[in-house]
Amino acid sequence: MTISTKELKQNRQVLIGQLAAFEGKILRGSLIESYKKCGKPGCKCATGAGHGPKHSMTVNFPKRKPENDYIPLEYVVQVKEYIENYQRFKEIIEQICMINREILKRREEL
Repeated sequence: MTISTKELKQNRQVLIGQLAAFEGKILRGSLIESYKKCGKPGCKCATGAGHGPKHSMTVNFPKRKPENDYIPLEYVVQVKEYIENYQRFKEIIEQICMINREILKRREEL
């Protein structure tokens, strides 16, 4: 069964409404957790996982070098949330684009 153009446009409006819920709380990037070995003889890190965790965020840009920023421990939860929001934001945008392409294929007004 084919969904009507009217229903497509209603679905698009619902998705557009969901975008506002992010309130700008989005970050593009990847959060990286790492542990470092200090190299001091006899330090517990020599036989364990290392000192840490330390967190950083890496962002890749087209035609530019990746950027890497240290994230203080007190911001890690918030940064994770913002990165997850970015992924969801992208999914919603893609759904809106799919709806718009379908309407366009039907040669109807967007």
